[in-house]
Amino acid sequence: MSKFISLTSLAVLASATLFVMAQQTPKVTAVSIKPTSAASGQQMYTTYCAACHGANATGNGPAAKALKIPPTDLTMLSQKSGGVFPSNHVSSVLQFGLENPAHGSPDMPVWGDLMRTLDTGSSNPDVLVRQRITNLTGYLRTVQK
Repeated sequence: MSKFISLTSLAVLASATLFVMAQQTPKVTAVSIKPTSAASGQQMYTTYCAACHGANATGNGPAAKALKIPPTDLTMLSQKSGGVFPSNHVSSVLQFGLENPAHGSPDMPVWGDLMRTLDTGSSNPDVLVRQRITNLTGYLRTVQK
């Protein structure tokens, strides 16, 4: 009988531990993309990127803990590229997403596709997407250490 009580106690303890862990695991909630000015890289960063990459772009946003791979510290892009800001790479990641998970989390959205949904009423949404990506890339250049 004591073996049964021990196993039952162990099962209850394990269940309680899993329950507590489930309550503490942060989760990212998908929300629809909010319109921003295509002219403001800083406004786009704050609206679209800061949740994961943080207000200061160092990868410590409120949603970062819920991601499998920590967000990239965007202030170190130039330093990691020999002192030159990798504009083409940044623009490509924003436009098309990540091809190689070793260069960042596959959780990162493909912003080119999402930004295209903001300007569906435009006569040429691709031009506005390009403007958004150019201005967001330009803003990221300004936050380099």
